[in-house]
Amino acid sequence: MTAPPATIADTPSGVPTARQLRTHLRKARSRHHDHSLGDVLGDAYVMVLFVGMYGWFAISASRDMLQSPTVGQAEPGVRWWLAVAALLAGAGLAWRGLRALGPLLVTPATQSWATSAPVDRRAWLAPRFAILLVGAAAGTALLGVAVAALGGVSDPAALGWAAAAGAGWGAAALALSVVAQSSRAGRRWPALAGTAPLVAAAAVTALVVLAARFGDGLPRPATTPTVALVAVAVPLAVVGTFLAVRALPRVDRATLTTGAQFANAAATATILLDPSLLTGLMESRRWRRIGRVRSRRFLPGPGWWVLLQADVRRLRRHPSAVLIWAALIGVQYAAALALPGLAGAMQVVFAYLAANRLTGGLRSVSRSPGLRRALGGSDALLRGIHVVVPAVGAGLWWLLTLPTVDPGPASLAPMLALGVVLAAFRAGTRPPINYGGATVNTPFGMIPVDLLRQGSRGPALLAVLVLVQLFLG
Repeated sequence: MTAPPATIADTPSGVPTARQLRTHLRKARSRHHDHSLGDVLGDAYVMVLFVGMYGWFAISASRDMLQSPTVGQAEPGVRWWLAVAALLAGAGLAWRGLRALGPLLVTPATQSWATSAPVDRRAWLAPRFAILLVGAAAGTALLGVAVAALGGVSDPAALGWAAAAGAGWGAAALALSVVAQSSRAGRRWPALAGTAPLVAAAAVTALVVLAARFGDGLPRPATTPTVALVAVAVPLAVVGTFLAVRALPRVDRATLTTGAQFANAAATATILLDPSLLTGLMESRRWRRIGRVRSRRFLPGPGWWVLLQADVRRLRRHPSAVLIWAALIGVQYAAALALPGLAGAMQVVFAYLAANRLTGGLRSVSRSPGLRRALGGSDALLRGIHVVVPAVGAGLWWLLTLPTVDPGPASLAPMLALGVVLAAFRAGTRPPINYGGATVNTPFGMIPVDLLRQGSRGPALLAVLVLVQLFLG
């Protein structure tokens, strides 16, 4: 049972305040840093210039691509409603990301020396919360401007309203995620807040696809309701901020450090170019949330039959993999309507993603020599058994999405489907990263060629399949 957080009223005499402790730590850190304020401002300037320059270039290139004949022209209403669905899906995924990070987090050292001390928890966390709130508002404001510019908006006033809407919803999401972080375990509203936008995105996508297939499509609204979004977002952000400030004392140490583990794993996986460092942590958390399962007997048969049943049962205990597999079918239909010229290439990519979600058993067997020795049999036999589920899933997914692409040569579709299964198999059986390979000195710096080769196992074959589809499809 966690003790209630200390406040100013019950802080023992002689204990420093949060501001005094923060000042002492800042002075202690300054003795170990040789960077001046000018260096920090220079780095910030370079980062802002980099983001602004390349961000605007990406927006301009995307607008040109959407209007090019290669991509294919789509109905404006279709793209507008699919953009709404994409924003809803992005909001749901962003909420899940905030919940995974915390969003308030502390390092293990801070947990041991600061949050374990009788320091006012609200005063200690308030500056972190303020920085995160401003950062979330600024980031989503830029995102709102980017989405509006991508849609062809060039009026400064309209771009300003889009930035205000993005900032309001970003601040509201960050503040409410802090409230969710302080909530007791078992509360359902944080999960519902992340599920509702995803369900709404799926409903909008299904409606757009059905209307385009069996009707004249959905018309684009005469005006974009940006002002209404601002009118809803600003009060929600104010109320959420007020509730978050009140909830800061209830944020316990367990939730503060859980997000730090996820952030450290993500940073390490990015630096070392090894996604398994992050996916392994996520999978461990997922199985811990299940906690207890109901055991059932396997159907009698040879060893390979029992292992195949176990791989199928893994999917039943991990329903999100099947949900993502099914959701990618709707994404393929929507992408074929929005970008008809790239429907074939996107079918290959989404088929790989769908099959890759079903390779949990294959990854577990391939990355654990001890598990393979305990199961018995050759490595080829064990991997062959665990590739059956991804292969069946990829084949079924490919058949369900055939109406979204133009029929090409008779042998093209089976060849691409088989190539997708092979790419998923190569990605699932990738050995641990070896960091002792060769590097090449280039004008852009040292490039770890062998490390990139290991990381591209699977995606490299997928790129070849996409090129084959573009030239022969």
